[in-house]
Amino acid sequence: MSDARQLFDTYLRQRVAAGERFLVIDQRASQAPVPSRAAPSQPEPAMSQAPPPADESAEPRAGGRRARRADWRRDAPAIPPAGISIAPPAEDLFTSDPLNGATLDAIAHLVRQCRQCSLCEGRINAVPGEGPADARLVVVGEGPGATEDETGRPFVGRAGELLTEILAAIDLPRERVFICNIVKCRPPDNRKPQQDEIDACVPYLYAQLAQIKPAVILAMGGTAAETLLSTKQSLASLRNRVHSFRGTPLIVTYHPAALLRNPHWKKPTWDDVRIARQLADAHA
Repeated sequence: MSDARQLFDTYLRQRVAAGERFLVIDQRASQAPVPSRAAPSQPEPAMSQAPPPADESAEPRAGGRRARRADWRRDAPAIPPAGISIAPPAEDLFTSDPLNGATLDAIAHLVRQCRQCSLCEGRINAVPGEGPADARLVVVGEGPGATEDETGRPFVGRAGELLTEILAAIDLPRERVFICNIVKCRPPDNRKPQQDEIDACVPYLYAQLAQIKPAVILAMGGTAAETLLSTKQSLASLRNRVHSFRGTPLIVTYHPAALLRNPHWKKPTWDDVRIARQLADAHA
C-alpha cells in the first residue's frame, strides 16, 4: 500500500473512531489522482456521512416523537389464544332503554346532560368520546383528565399525544378510531373511578359499542379491562389473550399515561396494539 493510501486509511479509521458510523466516498473524488505526501495542500477526497439504516423494529417512544417510521408488520407477534368471553345480555322485552338504538350523537347529548352520579358536580365538560361511527378500532381508557375536562375531548393531554403516535405507528390515524373512556366525567384529582360511578356511566359506553360494532376493542389500562371483562384479574394476566366482549375481540394493554411513568411497558404495548391491528384487518 502506498504512503498516500496508508494516510487515507488512517484518516478513515480516525473518522470512525470519532463516532461517524458510516462514510461514503464521493465517487468522482475517488477516481481523481491520489495526492502524494509532497502535496498536502491538495484537497482530500470529499466525504459525506450517510444516515444509519432505519430500525424496522422501532416502536413509538414514550414521551417523545418517533425517530423513524417503521413497518408495524415486521416481527409482529402472533395472534394469542382466546381469553375471557363476555356474552351479550339477554334481551328484555319489558324494559324501555332510552339508549337502545340511539345514535352516537344522541348518546353524546345524553352524556352531556347526565347527572346520574356525583362526578357531574365537579365537571367542566362531559367527555362522551369521538371518532367515526364506522370505526374498526375502539380505544377505551379509564376517564377524562384535566385537559379532557377543559376541552370535552378524550385523550388530548400528554397521554393523548402518545396514543396518537401509537395509532399512527400502526397506520391507523386517530381520525379513523373511536376513542372514549369508561366514565365520561373527570374523577376528582384523577383518582380511579368508584364502582357506583362506573355503574352509572358504563351503559353509555355499551350503547356506543353496540352502535359502532367495531372489529376490535383496545382496553387501555386496568379499569377499562376490569370493567369490560367483569374481572379483578391483573392487567398483566389479561394481556396476551384475545378476549371477547359481546362477540367483539378485545385486547388489553397498558394505558398511555402508564407508559409516560414507566417506559419499560412501551415494548409490550407496541406488541399489543399490533395484535389489535391484525385483528382489525382480519375482520375488515
